[in-house]
Amino acid sequence: MLGTPSGDQSGTTRDDRAWWRDAVIYQVYPRSWADSDGDGIGDLPGITSRLEHLVALGVDAVWLSPFYTSPQRDAGYDVADFRDVDPIFGTLADADALVARAHDLGLRVIVDVVPNHTSDEHAWFREALASEPGSAARARYLFRDGRGDAGELPPNNWQSMFGGPAWSRTTSPDGSPGQWYLHLFDASQPDLDWTNPEVGDELESVLRFWLDRDVDGFRIDVAHGLVKADGLPDGPENFDPATQATALQPMFDQPGVHEIYRAWRRLVDEYAVPGADRDRILCAEAWVLPIDSLAHYVRPDELHQSFNFSFLMTPWIASELRISIDEGLTSVAAVGAPQTWVLSNHDVVRHASRLGYPPQAGRTRSEGIGPDDPQPDPALGLRRARAATALMLALPGSAYLYQGEELGLPEATLLPDEARQDPTWERSNHTSPGRDGCRVPVPWEADRPSFGFGPTDATWLPQPQSYRDLAVDRQDGVDGSTLELYRTLLRVRRDRGLGRGELTWADVAPADVLAFEVTGDAGATAVLTNLGTEPVPIPPGSRVLAASGPLPDSALPVDTTVWFVPA
Repeated sequence: MLGTPSGDQSGTTRDDRAWWRDAVIYQVYPRSWADSDGDGIGDLPGITSRLEHLVALGVDAVWLSPFYTSPQRDAGYDVADFRDVDPIFGTLADADALVARAHDLGLRVIVDVVPNHTSDEHAWFREALASEPGSAARARYLFRDGRGDAGELPPNNWQSMFGGPAWSRTTSPDGSPGQWYLHLFDASQPDLDWTNPEVGDELESVLRFWLDRDVDGFRIDVAHGLVKADGLPDGPENFDPATQATALQPMFDQPGVHEIYRAWRRLVDEYAVPGADRDRILCAEAWVLPIDSLAHYVRPDELHQSFNFSFLMTPWIASELRISIDEGLTSVAAVGAPQTWVLSNHDVVRHASRLGYPPQAGRTRSEGIGPDDPQPDPALGLRRARAATALMLALPGSAYLYQGEELGLPEATLLPDEARQDPTWERSNHTSPGRDGCRVPVPWEADRPSFGFGPTDATWLPQPQSYRDLAVDRQDGVDGSTLELYRTLLRVRRDRGLGRGELTWADVAPADVLAFEVTGDAGATAVLTNLGTEPVPIPPGSRVLAASGPLPDSALPVDTTVWFVPA
């Protein structure tokens, strides 16, 4: 049950024992988790019905991607009403029931908030389109006159993250071309203007609405994008919007975002429950480099967590991983925050496939893998993915898991073009497969319709036949299965306090082996990850706690991680 004190919990923002500092949080993509009514789309009752899986897995919280009212042009990240549930997912009563059931099971609930933009079907944007240039309704968004003699050119050279220009032109009531509006993503997702105080007031009201319904925090979509550079200047020539991280890009990581998050931190701190370990948290999705700049988001008076995408993007090379880990830990230590590790989510190629390529290929971008692309080696990818997860879960800090990775699900790389729904596919003129491959519905029971996803064969994206043998019921209780590996790692991580530990590198290992100890509540836990070409010995007398694969002859095979207690 939530609300049980754990040590001397004060509810203060800098409590080193607060739950979120070492939490493992599991992302559920609602339309792909479990379908209760047979329409082929996952829903909130479906999520509630499968929460026991997360308890058995051993995670601390569940993060739900958007389930709000939406035309679903970007799978719910185009929000038309921030205070209601889209009928395809259920009702507000279903959301309340989900939160209540999760809390009964000891799970916290994080929900998405999308503050950078709304849907073009949001009441505000409909009002803006019906209003004159310069009106209060248009001032909530970024409407601008075009350049050129007749305003026929976009206001600047910014490009959409989904491909094509980041500006679309409106049509005036008389049918003549009108102003342009900014959309860093799909044309159906107009960006809000955060220099307008009305925008900030509205989003704070949205946060309170869900906090009053007892959610435990928010993952902030495009957290680095809310504030744009003054005057909306052109970006550098030929810049790539997918590298969302540098100060040269005037639409991202502007200093003004930090004042917004200071206000949000004060707001959520009002909802903390002193003595009950009920801090409500904020986690940033911020694709920001260098890593020191990312640490600014988790300063003591700002957000609690920010995903370390630098780690996710690091290739399977020992020297580069060590640098990534060092830089990640050092950057947040300077501001007294935990690091937040992640390997997969709904926007990137699943790491069981991403790691199935030679390291230099670096299959880490979000455009996915199509049937005409070079295909990953599934056995190699899964072996490395298990090793990478064991490495990640040994690191001090918090961690996020993406639904289905505990089953070893690969990317669905052979989806037919007609099945694709990600707006990236259309906006890129069919040059990018998009993100659908990591969003395919989860298999629960191998011999049921839709592999147990729902009561019928309907699924909003087709499931690969390979998912049958990866279903939960095919792995539950099976020694060596990926599901049982995750359960073991999470149990040992908790028992030995690895998330609150201190990492020390062991420099006696070969250059292509990562070797370190994490000293936590139960003493030192040694970790070895072999990224080389030959097996390496495990120190004699060691007591093995967990391993990502078999350990023949007391040696650590290639692409394997082991946790042990040194002799």
